[in-house]
Amino acid sequence: MKTTTILIQNTDTKHPDDSATQDFYQQFIDLLTQSSLDFPIEVIRSKDIGLYDHGNVIRILPENIVYTNLKVDDIKRIISATLKQGRILTDLHYKAQIKQHRIVLRNCGKINPEDINDYLENKGYNGLIKALKGKPEDIIEELKISKLRGRGGGGFPTWQKWSFAKSQQADQKYVICNADEGDPGAYMDRSLLEGDPHSVIEGMIIAGYAIGASQGYLYVRAEYPLAIKRLQNAIQQATQQGFLGENIQGTTFCFNLEVRLGAGAFVCGEETALIASLEGKRGTPRPRPPYPSVSGLWGKPTVINNVETLANIPYIISKGGKNYAKYGTSDTTGTKVFAVTGKIANSGLVEVPMGTTLRQIVYDICGGVEHGIPIKAVQTGGPSGGVIPEDYLDTPVEFGSLQNLGSIMGSGGLIVIDQNDCVVDLAKFYLQFCVDESCGKCAPCRLGGYQMLQILEKITKAQGTTEDLEKLASISKAMSRASLCGLGQSAPNPVVSTLKYFKQEYLEHINNHSCPAGICKELLTYTIIQNACRKCGLCQKNCPADAIIGDREKGYHIVQEKCIKCGQCMEACKFDSIRRD
Repeated sequence: MKTTTILIQNTDTKHPDDSATQDFYQQFIDLLTQSSLDFPIEVIRSKDIGLYDHGNVIRILPENIVYTNLKVDDIKRIISATLKQGRILTDLHYKAQIKQHRIVLRNCGKINPEDINDYLENKGYNGLIKALKGKPEDIIEELKISKLRGRGGGGFPTWQKWSFAKSQQADQKYVICNADEGDPGAYMDRSLLEGDPHSVIEGMIIAGYAIGASQGYLYVRAEYPLAIKRLQNAIQQATQQGFLGENIQGTTFCFNLEVRLGAGAFVCGEETALIASLEGKRGTPRPRPPYPSVSGLWGKPTVINNVETLANIPYIISKGGKNYAKYGTSDTTGTKVFAVTGKIANSGLVEVPMGTTLRQIVYDICGGVEHGIPIKAVQTGGPSGGVIPEDYLDTPVEFGSLQNLGSIMGSGGLIVIDQNDCVVDLAKFYLQFCVDESCGKCAPCRLGGYQMLQILEKITKAQGTTEDLEKLASISKAMSRASLCGLGQSAPNPVVSTLKYFKQEYLEHINNHSCPAGICKELLTYTIIQNACRKCGLCQKNCPADAIIGDREKGYHIVQEKCIKCGQCMEACKFDSIRRD
């Protein structure tokens, strides 16, 4: 007798714990319980079915029917038509406009992440079993053929990192999964750990066998409680099934895994800072060489890969390096997962072959810019990435092509910016983040970042000069050349890229004391249009600074010296009688 699995996902990313979500899930179960179905049904709450901003979503397996934007009233129809009669409800049925290619996210939304049997039924641990039948050098050769490069941002060839560690003579070696995802707007690693923890664990075990390690650590942010819970559950299940522990699958290979929690320091995403944190020290980077593959955790050879890199490993070993290399481009093979956020119609995770253009991701897959406002740019690579203007959206997503534009791929954050966004304010936001997260160990990052932030503050407060732009460029160059780690070296990227592509917007702030996007408060002026004003008094009632004077007979006007530029008067006005300059 077949078992039908129903995955239920709420995709209201703004209100993930809304009571309506709980009601939908519970009512679905209640109505199923009341129905007279003659086959077993398993209902699972899933964090990732692969669709976002589509309301309540369900996926019915094994038929793989997806319904979106569901209401409670739709549940009875689904039970009656689809579950009982096998009919698809076309008005609820979701059909993707463009086919993504899922390698990393291959199991997310398809399996129960808390049941290892689901993973095994989807050929889970086949890569490990195949690897154990061969030699460690065979694994590294397969990775070399695949041309897999690290997905954490650096893009270093994975096979080289593993080969360096394998060649070292040591009584102990380590494998570390870097799950310290801290970029604003990024949630690729968290979703993967929550939706398919075994793929990452399998990748780590294969890495351990390839380099001769017997111990691995998953360094996960403590802010990811569900990911931590499912990882610990998956480790326990894998141990019980003989994929972890002593004499794995009847071989002499032994490998154990532990989860270690990070306290949320962004700098611990840098591998040497992460190692220091694992050792119980303050999470600060150290100079390299020696690299971790030679002298890492407790001075032993160590391989560190991020979550997405490790999730690729089982696929490559089971399917073959040539199979993997057929996706993407000659320089950057495989796929990449992006967390697309910002002013986008459909935000969420997408996985596309390398070489897919930014325009295809934004428009063809994610539905274009929110509210139809013209796009200004996209920002890739998190706080250390660059801002890429609309003119360059046809650029293919590759390590080299993004670097040529002054940006980076990073771990996969992609933020869409429209014409209502100010690039100066955006650069200031990211620089503030990097200043806050700097460990302070080296002067170029500690002092340079703060100096740049002060200059940007001046510019957004109508106090900047054109000489400040030269200072920004000079400090950026010093930081990128002299900072100890990647945080300081890449922190100026948002400033450098916006100066390159949007210098005129900086000059508007400096010369005209104007913010074209209307974001920088200190540069705004609110004025009541007297011939349009209906003298209703709503603006005065809603002004928190008592900056609006007058009455319903004589009318109202704004005292500029008292105005705090909050914009509440404009929001309160129902007659478009307030102008913002």
